Amino acid sequence: MPEQRGRKHHQDRVAGTLREEIGSMIGGELNDPRLGLAYVTEVVLARGGKSAHVYVSVDGGEEDTRTTMDALHAAAGFIRLELKARMGVAHVPELSFHLDNSDHVRARMEELLGRIERKKSKAAAASGSNTAPAAQPLVEK
Repeated sequence: MPEQRGRKHHQDRVAGTLREEIGSMIGGELNDPRLGLAYVTEVVLARGGKSAHVYVSVDGGEEDTRTTMDALHAAAGFIRLELKARMGVAHVPELSFHLDNSDHVRARMEELLGRIERKKSKAAAASGSNTAPAAQPLVEK
């Protein structure tokens, strides 16, 4: 068990370092005019550490998102070379960039839950005002 825990800790540290370094590159060190306002939300390493999924959130419209993701895919090789130099390691995982839509999904879920709550409160208000007084139970004497 301790070996697996140590391996997991190492992968988490590597993923955190990758997230910070790639984030700083996207934040201002890449000179691609197609890059919009974007930030790295998460890096997930594959089990063997040979590949990594980089989740990126882009602020802007659909066109900004598409061009930013195209720029990141084009710069993946350069980013790997820079990571190798910065981290001082022999191997840097293959990077695949993915759009992180978790903010949009969360906002949509909150909107739908709000609608449900409003419907429930309207139904409760309507049923509360239309109900007749409770009938008295029949008592046998």
